[in-house]
Parts: sequence; C-alpha cells; structure tokens
Amino acid sequence: MSGSRSQRTWSEGVLATNIGYHIAQAEVTTMRLYFSHIGEPLALRPVEYSLLMLLLANDEMTPKQLSQALALPAPSLTMLVDRLHERGLVDRVRSETDRRSQRVLLTADGRRLALQASERSPQMDAELDGVLSQGEQMMLTELLLKVARLSAKE
Repeated sequence: MSGSRSQRTWSEGVLATNIGYHIAQAEVTTMRLYFSHIGEPLALRPVEYSLLMLLLANDEMTPKQLSQALALPAPSLTMLVDRLHERGLVDRVRSETDRRSQRVLLTADGRRLALQASERSPQMDAELDGVLSQGEQMMLTELLLKVARLSAKE
C-alpha cells in the first residue's frame, strides 16, 4: 500500500504527535467516504446533511438550537437554511405561542432526502469496520465529542 505510514521516507517532525494534524488526516478519508456515499449522489454538503439529520431526528428545531448543534454562527445558519429552503427541503414556521419565534422543519421532499441519506449512512460507516472495531469506533466517538465540547465552552 503506497503511502502507508510504515513506508514513508520522510519525518513528520512535531506533526507526529500533533492531534490536529492526525484529525485532519482522518478527515480526508472520512470526507472521501462521505462524498462517495452521500454527498455526490444526493448533492448534499456535510453541513446540509447534518442539518437534515437533526431535523429528521427532532421533527423541528429553532434556529438557535440548530446553530448550537452545528456549531455555526447565526448568520451562517441563516444562509444554510435559506439555501435548503430554496431547494424546497426545509420550511420556517412561526411559533403559535410566540410569533417572534421560528421553527425549522423538513418539507416532504426534505424528509424523503433525509431518509435516503440516513439509509446510506450505514454503508458509509461499514467501510470503516475493517479499520476500527466497534469498541474502537465507540471510543473514538467519545474522544471526538470531548474535543468538540471545547468549542462549546468558548
């Protein structure tokens, strides 16, 4: 296997112990898997997929909840929701109890696309089965959640 760590002829120097470097290296592989299974076939960027999956799991969410869940500033979330709304995948509805408050929810087309994406996720994850055991995958998920929580504290 060309390019494997055991065959490298160069030194990574301080990168060998830099966690950010290794996360970035793993991201290259996981993004390749994402785009081949979900991104390209369904024309969804990763953040769009994440938003659709959140709405599929929760029926509806406030923009503030989505912003927190996706770690996006409010203006970026607004542009994302606008883009998905233009594609007919999400709607914004006013709260019945507080007219100032909005909720974001999937349209029928959005729900169909979210279900398609959800059905493809296990196929994507299955490609990692030969690399990480289920226990290792659970451990990695737990560790990544800990790292992600750092930004939530800021």
